Amino acid sequence: MKKAISVSQLNLYIKNLLGSDENLSSILVRGEISNFKKHFSGHMYFTLKDNKAAVKCIMFSSYAGRLAFNPTDGMQVTVAGYVSVYEKSGQYQLYAADMIEEGEGALYLEFEKLKKQLLEEGLFDESKKKAIPMMPDSIGVVTSATGSVIKDIINVLDRRFPKYHLILYPSNVQGAGAELEIAAGIRYFNEVRQTDVIIIARGGGSIEDLWPFNKEHLARAIYASKVPVISAVGHETDFTIADFTADKRAPTPSAAAEIAVPELSLIKDILHNSKGRLRNSLIKSIQEKEAHIKSLKSRPVLARPEEIFNMMSLTMDRAAEKLHIAFKILMEGKETQFKEMTAKLDILSPLGTIARGYSVIVDGEKHVITSIRQVAVGDKIRARVSDGVIIGKVSETEENNGKTVI
Repeated sequence: MKKAISVSQLNLYIKNLLGSDENLSSILVRGEISNFKKHFSGHMYFTLKDNKAAVKCIMFSSYAGRLAFNPTDGMQVTVAGYVSVYEKSGQYQLYAADMIEEGEGALYLEFEKLKKQLLEEGLFDESKKKAIPMMPDSIGVVTSATGSVIKDIINVLDRRFPKYHLILYPSNVQGAGAELEIAAGIRYFNEVRQTDVIIIARGGGSIEDLWPFNKEHLARAIYASKVPVISAVGHETDFTIADFTADKRAPTPSAAAEIAVPELSLIKDILHNSKGRLRNSLIKSIQEKEAHIKSLKSRPVLARPEEIFNMMSLTMDRAAEKLHIAFKILMEGKETQFKEMTAKLDILSPLGTIARGYSVIVDGEKHVITSIRQVAVGDKIRARVSDGVIIGKVSETEENNGKTVI
């Protein structure tokens, strides 16, 4: 038999089992609300039922606070969330992350599926979004030519920057095929009449009315545009795939016009203030330079510039005198050193030895004779003395045997 497990282990196992099921981790469930209760914490507890079954549901306050309507008993809704087990009671229930009124469930599912796909492909990547130019020369607008949207945009542009240049590309903004016309307008402003920025816009409406802006074809046209695109679709609370793909999302068409151009009066104020700051800065700089020049002019050296040369001449005279004294001391030292070395050389010189009564004897080949063995009787010799040379022959040699012989 298998080993028995505890109740808590069983409930945890079932919870993990449900959590690993992809179909239950992100699911849409349609039904009628009953037994609705909103806790003081903000959490919502209710039952979702149809004519055959019911399931317990909970929506935590962090999600409940985002709802655009107040759920009530008897309301038909579609709930987006996941299924899990509350371990303490062992009861499975639907944990709601979002809720929409009946009729929007299928579109919402399609919207979330495409949003997830394009997000994974990188079409919403912030690092790839292009900057909106501060002062565009021309603005391309893709919207209906007869609706209030284009009038709102023009009114804002007239008020903020009267010297604008707007080009309208008329397009249907709802109904079948509208996304193709809007995408064609984006390509027109990229390839035919290139503008500095593009606005795609329409007013508010139901999710079905806004649906062309949730189409993949339009999303890819926005992403491929080399011209920055501002998406202004519906009201501030409406979000479409076009909003996520565009380089900038505006909550309304009027806000898109405000993003597209700066307010001229503010620019004039900025330029005026900058001009004043620049003028003050230049005046201050000139005053500082004048004060510096005045300070320099007041220095004695500039008041009497000849003193510079006098002082330099005096300094050079003193330096030359010091150099002369140093050179004289050096030469005297060298002269004394020379005399001392000369005296030493005189002592060691053969001429000095000769002058004291000695002589140097050489043979016929002028080799110095230092031993009797270098000569023989009859050899011619020369004796160098202090005042000349004595020439003679060897008649006899005598060895001194270590004794001094004179």
